[in-house]
Amino acid sequence: MSFILRWSGRAAAGLILLALAATLLLTAAVWWSLPARQGRLVLPGLASAVEVGFDDRGIPHVAAANETDAWTALGWLHARDRLFQMEMMRRGAAGRLAEVTGSAALRIDRYMRILGLVPRAEADLAALPAATRQALAAYATGVNAWISAHGRFAGPEFVMLGAPEPWRPVDSLLWGKVMGLWLSGNWRTELERARLEAILSPDRIEDLWPADTTPGRPDQPLLRQGAAAGPAATNAHAGASSFAALDGLLAQIPHFPVDAPLPSMASNAWTVASARAARGAPLLASDPHLGYSAPILWYLARIELPGGRVLAGATAPGVPGIIIGRNERLAWGFTTTTSDTQDVFVERLVGSDAYETPDGPRPFMVREEVIRVRGGDPVTLRVRETRHGPVISDLDAPQGRTDGTVLAVAMANLAPGDTAAAGLLALNDAGSIGAAREAARLITSPAQNMMVADAEGNIALYLTGRVPLRRSGDGSQPMPGWDGRADWTGFAPFDTLPRVENPASGMLANANNRVAPAGGGVFLARDWPGDWRFRRVGEMLAARPQFQAADFAAMQADVVSVFAREMLPVLRAAPRPDGAGGAAFDLLAAWDGEMEGPRPQPLIFHATMGRFARTVLTRAGVPEDAQRASAEFLHRILTDPARGRAWCGEAGCRPVLSAALAQAVAELGPIHGPDPSTWRWGSAHQARFEHPMLRYVPGLDSLTRITTPSAGDGETVSRAGLRAELEGRFGNIHGAGFRGVFDLSDPAGAWVVIATGQSGHPMSPHWADQLDAWRDGALLRLGPIAGEPAGRIRLLP
Repeated sequence: MSFILRWSGRAAAGLILLALAATLLLTAAVWWSLPARQGRLVLPGLASAVEVGFDDRGIPHVAAANETDAWTALGWLHARDRLFQMEMMRRGAAGRLAEVTGSAALRIDRYMRILGLVPRAEADLAALPAATRQALAAYATGVNAWISAHGRFAGPEFVMLGAPEPWRPVDSLLWGKVMGLWLSGNWRTELERARLEAILSPDRIEDLWPADTTPGRPDQPLLRQGAAAGPAATNAHAGASSFAALDGLLAQIPHFPVDAPLPSMASNAWTVASARAARGAPLLASDPHLGYSAPILWYLARIELPGGRVLAGATAPGVPGIIIGRNERLAWGFTTTTSDTQDVFVERLVGSDAYETPDGPRPFMVREEVIRVRGGDPVTLRVRETRHGPVISDLDAPQGRTDGTVLAVAMANLAPGDTAAAGLLALNDAGSIGAAREAARLITSPAQNMMVADAEGNIALYLTGRVPLRRSGDGSQPMPGWDGRADWTGFAPFDTLPRVENPASGMLANANNRVAPAGGGVFLARDWPGDWRFRRVGEMLAARPQFQAADFAAMQADVVSVFAREMLPVLRAAPRPDGAGGAAFDLLAAWDGEMEGPRPQPLIFHATMGRFARTVLTRAGVPEDAQRASAEFLHRILTDPARGRAWCGEAGCRPVLSAALAQAVAELGPIHGPDPSTWRWGSAHQARFEHPMLRYVPGLDSLTRITTPSAGDGETVSRAGLRAELEGRFGNIHGAGFRGVFDLSDPAGAWVVIATGQSGHPMSPHWADQLDAWRDGALLRLGPIAGEPAGRIRLLP
């Protein structure tokens, strides 16, 4: 027995030592993948040497003899610091995530294979101008030089996964395809509307998605033309979707923040002309609002070229060029237009392989996709397309739906001839708003508001992207596809889209608010988000005659909620609850609507609004998974007494609101303490940045997670979009991962910050070293490096 025990103990000790040795070896291998800060190396494809200096935040300052060499160097730098981020982007776009993550990624892989982004990008690449293809090829050369030199040590994740495949120019186009997809999510809204029409009246549907009909606001939405092809329509005419069928389909569609990489919309941008700028040349601010990740989507860079040419700002790993930033003569930024560029069509089947059209039956275009699954069997997917687009209902009902129809989705960003890559590079070269206008003409996807300012004092806003022209309808509901009544007849010519150049006010702003001109013009969309952020920016721009860069940075950090201020009179008029609810009521009554981190009121406010929305939606019979407590919905029923009575009863919404406050406070008490005055919004509202793959690995999830208390909410200029509350907490998962301010009076006038750090390597000192500056609203100057660089690499041909 003692012999057995002795050898069992030795075996256990040996296993422990082996496990420790394996852990040490893996840790050493991951450490080995950290990139060097100093050195000289040969980079095939360069025409001349490129100098790269790194500042103390790891931001590269590139000096190149020509633009092609600059893009080669940028590709190498992106691969050096963010290759796994690039890998996940192209795999996600291609529907190949399950190859590395297993069956958990099948939902998004099946969706992406049906959309067919890769073959569409391949067709677009072949049709791009030669100069654009040259830039994409140069960028790929730089990426592949890093991959060839480092193999499975190209990034810490590849130590386990193996060396990545070579980068292709078409992979860079996939970034634009993904952005065009996730920033134009209207088709899902169409299905959600159609699903709820089975149980809600038209008035209540209108309340959930209220149209912007405020007098004096630009352009009113067009009235619907033609019957919708949803549950409200007759089966004889529309082949109506059943509630259950749409329920199943919606469950198969990726959604943020679970597996869709981006939420649907948001961003701020504003600019002032020379007369409104303290230093005599325009200022421009831009902060795009996207989903958080570790590392963040953006990568900062400064590129210097001969003749005093400079490019500085935010790049996107996977793409050559500055996405938001400036050159020596021009600054630019983007916000999402929220144009409706997606429509669902109900197609009637003719047999098993064809569908009905105005010209008679037409066969589906069919292809077969095989999805490889890590640790599982391959999945074969039969993909069908109609003349309108991919058959999206095949995600849930591959043989067709029970009523003899399928649902196809038309998406402007899937249309052939996408020249967005050429437009972005043209924008990088533009030196005036006129040249920027021509670049905007080429940016076919996604639909964006492009804010620009030039060194001559001009400012402008142009719409980019394709806007469909519909034969009838407003794109708010699925429509019949067999009779052509709602077909797209083309895209609106660029020159007919809204634009503003050099307004008399000397300032421009957009925060995803309606941009369509008064009196009509091209119809962009029925649905628009509330304009509370836009109005707050307008208040701040009107508050002083002139601005400096620091003033714009302070505006980007503003946490005043105009929405909350408009809700406070309603809250104050509600009956005061007893006990702790009454104490919370008193705190709200004295509040000014600022979503500051050290205050308790934002937590009380959001918990109350969430509880109120769930109460009224549940009473109306809205299923829990379909409840959308948007600010627009809450504003409508709490400020319109008639609509309030329709949802809350004849007594109106004030008693329901009072009860919601009391219940919310009772639910928060066990988590945050019995005294509401001690609660803090910042601690309940943590900004959270997680690695896309390691967040699922126990132990590594916490080691790679980046968190910080945060202020603001979804309606403040400093946007901090909320995740549905969980155990009394409201995660900040969506906001300005990049902020930039650009002063055209100074060639080095660029102030920027990203939410995490430059590196995608968790062991790097630059993994999260910009977090504190980002949280506190500070910006970093992106000018020439003062003194000796923190690192220097010379790339040789």
